[in-house]
Amino acid sequence: MAQRILIMGLPGAGKTTLAEAIRNKLWEEGRTVTWLNADEIRKKYDDWDFSTEGRIRQSIRMKTLSEETTTDYVIADFVAPLVEMRTNYDADWTIWVDTIREGRYADTNKMFIEPESYDFRVNEQNSEKWSEFIGQYIIDNKRRPVFDWRKETVQMLGRWQPWHDGHRALFERLLAKTGQVIIQIRDVQGWQGSNPFAIEEVKKFIRRDLDPLYQGQYEIQVVPNIVHIGWGRGVGYTSGEETFDESITQISATNIRKELNLGK
Repeated sequence: MAQRILIMGLPGAGKTTLAEAIRNKLWEEGRTVTWLNADEIRKKYDDWDFSTEGRIRQSIRMKTLSEETTTDYVIADFVAPLVEMRTNYDADWTIWVDTIREGRYADTNKMFIEPESYDFRVNEQNSEKWSEFIGQYIIDNKRRPVFDWRKETVQMLGRWQPWHDGHRALFERLLAKTGQVIIQIRDVQGWQGSNPFAIEEVKKFIRRDLDPLYQGQYEIQVVPNIVHIGWGRGVGYTSGEETFDESITQISATNIRKELNLGK
């Protein structure tokens, strides 16, 4: 039976372009591939019903057609805004194309539920880059890492108001030390008349930036507004300040907030 690859996301996010690029990557590696494009399938069955019931029917149709294929892989690219639709399709690999905040259709935007479970999250429209990255994982049948709570881990504590490129550089430096990082978010919204972002917003900033390459290599924890860390004797861990060149150290969350008119 073909392995099912679901490429999902809002209309206009770049699903079809990525689907074609992944198909070509798999072809180049000698695999056989069937590609089911949602619009082409709707055209074939003359079914343009975009009600909830019509969308669910489409997801079941895509699953049925996928099960009838005899190729190594079948790629289905469709919006799949509802959890029920993704469950119906039951993909072996799920790719969330998360490159835009809103699509062309207000009704779809309103009903779209961001997935909590996926194998790959793509946050830029660069099909050549991501088809190579994702395609190789699929060909090798290699799954993303799973965070191991017993493994040696680096702690990364901050407000992240907002998360920016300097924070990412620090994360990548720390990740190299043990292979996984626990990112702790201080609960500080409104503290000292600043820190405008709520915890859930901060989590979204971090995940959208890190998931494409580092999914499974970090976890996020919410902690109190910690202002001091202390210990009484050697207890098996170290601490240290990481230094970077000026291009990184000049990145300022305070300045970013000012540019966004979000206060201090």
